[in-house]
Amino acid sequence: MDEERQSFVTEPSSKVVPCGTGNKLQLTVDEVVEEHVGSFGFSQLLQVFLVSIAWIFDSHSTLVTIFTDAQPDSWRCIETNCGGGGRRGGTDSVCGLKPGTWEWSNGNASSTIAEWGLVCDRRFLAAVPASLYFLGSLIGSAVYGRLADAFLGRKRAVLLSCILTSATTFLTSTSPNIWIYAVLRFANGFSRSGIGICCLVLSTEAVGRKWRGQVGQYGFFFFAAGFLSIPLIAYPTRTCWRNLYKIMSFLPLVYSIFILVPFVSESPRWLVVRGRSEEALEILKRYARMNGRELPQNICILEPSSMGKVPGNSSPIKKLWSTKWAMKRMAMVMLTGFGVGFVYYGIQLNVENLDFNLYFTVAINAMMEIPAVFIGSVLLSFTNRRLLFSCSAFLAGISCISCIFFSTREHKKGSLPQLMVEAVGFMAASTAFDVLYIYCVELFPTNVRNFAVSMLRQALMLGASISPLLVVLGRLSPSLSLLVFGVLSIISGYFILWLPETKNCPLYETLEQQEVEEQLDRVSGDYGMELGQGVDL
Repeated sequence: MDEERQSFVTEPSSKVVPCGTGNKLQLTVDEVVEEHVGSFGFSQLLQVFLVSIAWIFDSHSTLVTIFTDAQPDSWRCIETNCGGGGRRGGTDSVCGLKPGTWEWSNGNASSTIAEWGLVCDRRFLAAVPASLYFLGSLIGSAVYGRLADAFLGRKRAVLLSCILTSATTFLTSTSPNIWIYAVLRFANGFSRSGIGICCLVLSTEAVGRKWRGQVGQYGFFFFAAGFLSIPLIAYPTRTCWRNLYKIMSFLPLVYSIFILVPFVSESPRWLVVRGRSEEALEILKRYARMNGRELPQNICILEPSSMGKVPGNSSPIKKLWSTKWAMKRMAMVMLTGFGVGFVYYGIQLNVENLDFNLYFTVAINAMMEIPAVFIGSVLLSFTNRRLLFSCSAFLAGISCISCIFFSTREHKKGSLPQLMVEAVGFMAASTAFDVLYIYCVELFPTNVRNFAVSMLRQALMLGASISPLLVVLGRLSPSLSLLVFGVLSIISGYFILWLPETKNCPLYETLEQQEVEEQLDRVSGDYGMELGQGVDL
């Protein structure tokens, strides 16, 4: 078994005779995986597990500001005539005090707000780093999507993202002021954006169609684990926000050196699309060997050029925007992603406005992710993608609007009923968020899949970049922010109903192949449009 594990990570050594030479068994990657490698065996489990670990760093980078940029819990006087002290929510009382007459209870290094005085007339500056972080993620998603599809591949894109995430996270800990801090958060958002999109695609492209939904959800388990670990790391460093960044900066670097480079394989589907069928076949042979199987000696991979070629020098991405059905599909996915990203990240960043212990509240929110991912994984195995997403989005929207009734004057801010309703809303938003990623992977072929996921990621990040501003506004008008969250979530659930169902559909390699196959499926009645029947998406 040790020899087999070693063979899993070594470079291809044997030559494979290309298709068309002699009596060869010509199969697509999907057919090789389903018929000979195994839909989901030990080799794919190991690949998915090792790849999914990187989601922890994605979670760390995104949600660390819940603690580093948190409003301090309380303040106290250091001179007898300053007027006493107060707790969070009563920080307006320090606005009229002279500098030097009071201090934050945990010290000025406990958060960026405490260190740089982001209260009173400077309070809205506290939202700038988080918004710039998501804007950086938006731009980075486009860059990594293009690099992963056209140049680097999935594995090297994840490697680059992890290394840059490590470097920018450490540099963030050295920020001398709020403006440098905001710029470095932008750089950190740009750097980490390749982790989620490339890990998701790299995981799902290794397994058979039956397991894609569940495998896509595994990464979100690690995202939830990273979320849950943040308060455990943050509490010992609660008196110095810089130390939290320093600790988190080393984790992706260690992962890259000791796990990603030696033990993770490139996607065979991407290798085939890039004309490297021999390398792809060697990787599939390793998968089969670790699963206790063996590929036929005369097997060869049918390249996408045999299934439809892009005319002229047109790139697949340009072809996507010029193909009517693909363009409409992409636009609808992005509109849906904007609403989901706005709600999902907005609810998480809003936890500091609840009148509970911050570490406890974050831990509770993180634990809500786990049942959401588990429920999504189970339901994806037998329910339609559209139905699951729309029901989750509708539930999240209804829950957010219901919270308005628990934020009135009769109810204390952060009351237990409100927390319970928000918990349901966050779980539903988390399920919708996770399912949308899986759905996007299945909607587009291999040669534009990473780009499509990156476009979804951009839409999610655009929504997320606006959510910090609404969170700040929510301190003045909680009902308005909850209403906006709810309405956008419901609209997102409606949009998704006009896309085709993808449950148990094959993963196609090119736009041309997908267009031909889906047209044939529509004629035979196997390709469901249901609510969108008659709409050419």
